[in-house]
Amino acid sequence: MPEAPLTLPILIRTIRNAQTQAEERELVQRESAKIRGAFRGDEPDTRASNLAKLLYIHMLGYPAYFGQMECLKLIASQKFHEKRIGYLGAALLLDEKQDTHLLLTNSIKNDLLHPSAWVQCLALSTLGSLGSAAMFRDLAGEVEQLARVGQPSVRRKAVVCAVHITRKVPDLTDTFVALGEQLLADRSHGILHGAVMLIAEMCGRNPQALEHFRKCVPQLVGILHNLVKAGYSPDNSISGISDPFLQVQVLRLLRILGRDNEEISDAMNDVLAQVATNTDTARNVGNAILYETVLTIMGVLSASGLRVLAINILGRFLDNKDRNIRYVALASLQKLLQAESSAVQRHRSTVLACLTDPDPTVKRRALQLSLALVNSSNVRATVKELLDFLSTCTPDLKSDCASGIFLAAEKFAPNKRWHIDTVLQVLTMAGAYVRDDSVPNLIHLIGGVKELHSYAVQLLYEALAQDISQQPLVQVATWCIGEYGSLLLAGSCEEIEPKQVDPEELLSLLERVLQSHLSLPATRGYALTALMKLGTHLQGNSINRIRRLVSIYCSCHDIELQQRAVEYNALFRKYDHLRASVLEKMPLVDKAGCSEEGSERGQPGREISLALNIPEVEPPGSSESSQVSDLLCLLGEPAEPSPLQPVTDTSVATGSVLDLLRDLKAPASALSRLVVYDRDDLLVEFSMERPPLETTLLLITAMVSNRAPGDVTAFSLQVAVPKSFQVELLAPSGSTVRGQGGPPVTQLVRILNPRKLPLRMRLRLAYTLPSGTAVQQIEEISSFPEAAWQ
Repeated sequence: MPEAPLTLPILIRTIRNAQTQAEERELVQRESAKIRGAFRGDEPDTRASNLAKLLYIHMLGYPAYFGQMECLKLIASQKFHEKRIGYLGAALLLDEKQDTHLLLTNSIKNDLLHPSAWVQCLALSTLGSLGSAAMFRDLAGEVEQLARVGQPSVRRKAVVCAVHITRKVPDLTDTFVALGEQLLADRSHGILHGAVMLIAEMCGRNPQALEHFRKCVPQLVGILHNLVKAGYSPDNSISGISDPFLQVQVLRLLRILGRDNEEISDAMNDVLAQVATNTDTARNVGNAILYETVLTIMGVLSASGLRVLAINILGRFLDNKDRNIRYVALASLQKLLQAESSAVQRHRSTVLACLTDPDPTVKRRALQLSLALVNSSNVRATVKELLDFLSTCTPDLKSDCASGIFLAAEKFAPNKRWHIDTVLQVLTMAGAYVRDDSVPNLIHLIGGVKELHSYAVQLLYEALAQDISQQPLVQVATWCIGEYGSLLLAGSCEEIEPKQVDPEELLSLLERVLQSHLSLPATRGYALTALMKLGTHLQGNSINRIRRLVSIYCSCHDIELQQRAVEYNALFRKYDHLRASVLEKMPLVDKAGCSEEGSERGQPGREISLALNIPEVEPPGSSESSQVSDLLCLLGEPAEPSPLQPVTDTSVATGSVLDLLRDLKAPASALSRLVVYDRDDLLVEFSMERPPLETTLLLITAMVSNRAPGDVTAFSLQVAVPKSFQVELLAPSGSTVRGQGGPPVTQLVRILNPRKLPLRMRLRLAYTLPSGTAVQQIEEISSFPEAAWQ
């Protein structure tokens, strides 16, 4: 005898009592087979109960697609409980992509015209939840008619369904314009709430509807005024506030209608001030209304006093015990900072107090807003608070905090000494979390303030002696010790009490950096260079100790360190008389040139090193013609240059060499311009020429111009060519491409093509648009003219 099917309560209980997933799956499959058999046998008496069980199985995640047609059969039933199960199944099992929509449309249309309000509500609910555009077009008239006349419950559902229709098919907005205007006069809060939602949806999607409903602003202001002044009503009040849901919807609609319209904004100023001052904040519903009021005040052209009141409301939110309200207030203040900077600045102390909030999301928002509040008048006090926060914050916030302090100090520093002190504190507390450009930026900062060299090197020496784990701090300290170590040895400092350092202590500290397992290869490179530069101020045993330390790295596995050590060792062995002149203090380099990514060959991430070409000593009487010949050899160096290639002056930059040769060589043959990049109003053109004396050399001048009104910042260009070519990418004229009318940024690219093969090139462009969006693009160029490589 076959097992009888389970009822829905027994099925639920049995599935919940299953011990394993396999047992549950077996039970579901067995019951699904029974339900499928009942559907196939067309048993009308059990169809509703079987579909109810199938819907429960569907909610557990098991397939139930075979019940779709049964839903339509139940919808067409005359019994209300079967129709209700059918509509529920349709809402769960059907969507607008199903082929059964035509049958469903007919059933819904019939039920919309049904005399029973319960059936009409079922049809409206299902239509709003899964109606397609075609279904909405067919039934919009019936929905509009039900929203006008009928029982209040049906009208409410019809208005909500009209909102879904407007959202799905904006073309049908005109169908409901008159309806929305009529419903604003209704006294039922439920219908009024739906009408306001409908009008807001239409105004947001149709400009004609927006202009039409602007004349209803006085009526909306009256509705809001009555809600604020209304007493307690058991049907509509929540926590003592009259219908907060309707108040929020009216405020949103007023914000849409008053945007960019001064006359409409003036008409709502009084009621907005009334809501802002009379709403009770003891309960969360009052805070919700106040927050919506703030958004409306800031979203329309309201009076300045009203805008200050809105900022003060957000400031009071910061003292609320609810962390969600504090988070919303911080996010809103950050959005309003540009428009109302002075009003937001009044709450700076409260914002900084939120840095101690235990909630990490509130803490992150408070950090972002605190960094945005820094300006020239409060930079000292705010950065002091941020430094205290940096010392105690979690690792996931240290990077953002350190970067923000760097930017604030660079932009608003009152003097150079304060700037150096601030950056050093950040490196000391969070050196492992700072940005990659912090080291060259600090080096450039210290190098540009001659009167603070002794102060900076003494501070860095003391910091390095205490901690060698913070790699950026170690790199800056070793660089400064190498450049200004003579001031340490002499003990001269006017800013603080001078401290004379013993040479052996200084060498021992650098040796400790070299031997530390925490030191990166780049850090060891800085330390080696510092040792060599200190050697120009030391004698005797100290020099021998430096030579020993350098020679250790002549067989280092790291190629950069090995090359550096071999070259330094060659200075000691063969060119000791040139060591002092070669290791002179570095001149101050333009910051735009320092920030370029890539080395002399266009390779990103490589530190500018002292890879020396050891010069041969020339006779004193060498003629000018021999110097010109040497310069020409420099520009036409072969693919594998000799490490002992003669150089007449190691301090001459590549650009100055080209300037000299421009007067000495015959005119170069100019080629046609080539547009290689044209996007985001940024135009990159290549102007090419080939020097007649060097037929394998192609000189490309990249000219970058900006057609947009705003400046494009952080522009960088990198070039890659096949291995059979050699490329040299010189420093650009700048990293900011000025807007319309501004001078273009230029950059010279030298390409050596000894085999005269067809030229192919890959470009990598990076820049930041005026909107703040960072862009990276890679372009391949293979359309060079034949004259560029033959």
